[in-house]
Amino acid sequence: MVPCVIFEDEHLLVVTKPAGWNTHAPSPFAGEGIYDWLKHREPRWASLAIIHRLDKETSGVMVFGKTPLANKSLTEQFTQRRVHKKYLLLTDREVPKNEFTVKTNLLRVGEKYASHANGEIAETKFTPIIDSKFGNGRLKMVTAEPLTGRTHQIRVHAAENGFPILGDALYNGTPSSRVFLHASEIEFTHPATNKLVKFFAPVDFDKDSRLALRSAIIEPELANAFRLIHGASDGWPGWFVEKLGDFLLSQFELPLTPQQNEELARLAKIHSSRGAYHKILSRHVRQSKISDASPPLVFGEAAPERFEILENGIRYEMSFSEGYSVGLFLDQRDNRRRFLTGYIAADLSFLEIRNPKSEILNCFAYTCGFSVCAAKAGVRTTSLDLSKKYLEWGKRNFTLNGIDPAQHDFIYGDTFDWLRRLAKKGRAFDAIVLDPPTFSQSKEHGTFRADKDYSKLVTAALPVLKPNGVLLASTNAADWPPEKFLADIETAIRAAKRKILKQHYVPQPPDFPISREESAYLKTVWLRIS
Repeated sequence: MVPCVIFEDEHLLVVTKPAGWNTHAPSPFAGEGIYDWLKHREPRWASLAIIHRLDKETSGVMVFGKTPLANKSLTEQFTQRRVHKKYLLLTDREVPKNEFTVKTNLLRVGEKYASHANGEIAETKFTPIIDSKFGNGRLKMVTAEPLTGRTHQIRVHAAENGFPILGDALYNGTPSSRVFLHASEIEFTHPATNKLVKFFAPVDFDKDSRLALRSAIIEPELANAFRLIHGASDGWPGWFVEKLGDFLLSQFELPLTPQQNEELARLAKIHSSRGAYHKILSRHVRQSKISDASPPLVFGEAAPERFEILENGIRYEMSFSEGYSVGLFLDQRDNRRRFLTGYIAADLSFLEIRNPKSEILNCFAYTCGFSVCAAKAGVRTTSLDLSKKYLEWGKRNFTLNGIDPAQHDFIYGDTFDWLRRLAKKGRAFDAIVLDPPTFSQSKEHGTFRADKDYSKLVTAALPVLKPNGVLLASTNAADWPPEKFLADIETAIRAAKRKILKQHYVPQPPDFPISREESAYLKTVWLRIS
């Protein structure tokens, strides 16, 4: 069970949404909201429907419908105001001592809402919790019950009555780590049984909102590797920290500051990490000697030369002593999972490749993460890479997961050359993975730049993709607009007189949050091609 799910039956899915996660992203390029993430995670959630929403910075309980009966019933209950919701908020301002109700008309004014005679009616009941002890008594907790369902109504009514929510800078609240508003309860009539049901999401305002987001999407029994700090989106511009099993890996363009060292030590304590390493982010480091490019130990116990992590129940070998790259790119976790399960998304059917006769070609295979997942699902794989070292590393990943690498192919060489050779031999694959480095050089073909040469790569791959085959195209070229990325791929497919039957665009995972301060960089599209 996904950690954020608190109840599920035939008709309903009830979850706890962490602060900082949209309900539904306005576009695929803005990242996945919790609705999109769930809908594209499991086949049984493919028909989920949004019944109500929470603001991105609001945490708490949400209900999704799974059947037409549930969707119709819940929509009617919300429309008729028969759904009872309760929120909790924190404020650092004085609040009235007794329960009171605010009733105004709300109108949108720019990014905000405000009470205005021409707006729609909104009504909220507030009840101060007198004995709350947050912030050593400095903070007050208030219960808010919206009797209507207007956007931002609790936030507006609290601010206009002198106690803006802590962290709600949009409505003049004191800046803080998050907006301290939490949907704690929801009560309604079950669409099938007609009985009243009530669901709770306990509040924990003391918990780091960044860790809450990660814990909502990571199943601890299946994964011990994920991102902990993603740059400016998590309040640390330019700094990235990952948990890799028993160790932490910090990445920044400079040596760590005292504040970063302190935060890294705090994270190490929270996650019971044995040690922490720090990698200097630099293009030139990749050209250095292995010993110079490898991240040094910052504190704690030194990691073994090779150690294991767990992701989606699959084991991978990692190393801090093999240079700039440590063995796995965590932002591709969800795409590796799609090969493992065979399920791409709600609008793209199961991969018809999960049998021993099917074959997948993984270009630029690195340590063969995609290949391991496909092989674990019972598919024959061919892994192609320009590095013998990484292919041997990939073979060890196969062995770690009880897969005989001798039953799969590992090809050393240039991808463009081998795509041409495979086409001449009449080879064809049910799926092809194209996840090239943003920039690379080879003796045969010179410089490869993803934003300039990706269409050539797609053109070279199409002759070895079977009709109705699946192409996974991905890049982390941050300055390449996603619209241009998709357009270049589509142009190459049309030029080859092939047709896109289905496609699904995938943003980076939720623990790599996208924000105004930290824009998206990872772009991935799954395509079924005639």
